[in-house]
Amino acid sequence: MSEESLATDPADPDLLRLRDVTVRFGGLVALDAVSLSVPPGRVTGVIGPNGAGKTTLFNVVCGFVRPQAGELRWRGRVLSRHRPHDLARLGIARTLQGVGLFPGLTVLENVMVGADRHARAGFLADLLALPRADRDERALRERALARLESLGVAEVADRLPGELSYGVCKRVALARALVGDPDLLLLDEPAAGLSAGEIAELAELIRGLRDDLAVVLVEHHMDLVMDVCDRVLVLDFGKVIAHGTPAEVRDDPAVVAAYLGEEVRDADAEAGGTRQSASEVPGA
Repeated sequence: MSEESLATDPADPDLLRLRDVTVRFGGLVALDAVSLSVPPGRVTGVIGPNGAGKTTLFNVVCGFVRPQAGELRWRGRVLSRHRPHDLARLGIARTLQGVGLFPGLTVLENVMVGADRHARAGFLADLLALPRADRDERALRERALARLESLGVAEVADRLPGELSYGVCKRVALARALVGDPDLLLLDEPAAGLSAGEIAELAELIRGLRDDLAVVLVEHHMDLVMDVCDRVLVLDFGKVIAHGTPAEVRDDPAVVAAYLGEEVRDADAEAGGTRQSASEVPGA
């Protein structure tokens, strides 16, 4: 970390805060003065149509993209030069839009990769095969297996990802993200490719994470967003057009016009004001 990233604000109650973040790629404005606050113990949704800037926002948080203007704070500390390899040490984990598992490693070994934050022996001990390296590996294995167990997939620990269903691989990827005990989990389209039953199970899992960490969720399955999120930020062409509770965002005219469409209101009227039972909104 650079010295300039050590400026802190102990009065900041948020775990993560973006303030007026602007990102340009040539003449394209991907994010236009976007602000977002993520408090501990809450699930924050980020939604928007294709090209809204959702992935760019995640990439700013992860250090893949540097904003041209604005500020990113983590636990009140300004982050201006962090890199993706700093995330585990900071306490931030991210899942990918796909599963991103290593095909040549077993499920258990894949999850152990995410537990590296808790490794103690160090490179030299591993290289020389010292006893403390063996103890370290056993501890990481136990930690990884416990996380797989908590997600109900411990029975596939010795299998390769290619032998498993897509839904099970999604759980393994989530286990890998959680095994490092992050304070913030970034979920990038976790429901993509899942069945209705698997999405319902995912919703229950996400709700259960609130006691241990904060979650930022980018998702197109609106039922999932409305079900699990405490607050929702809506982007359109890189601009924030709405921010509030799921109910407030869903009824916002700007959101209806730019993203959800008039058919949502029509469906609500036909259903007597109830929410659509299965609304999957396309976009990226």
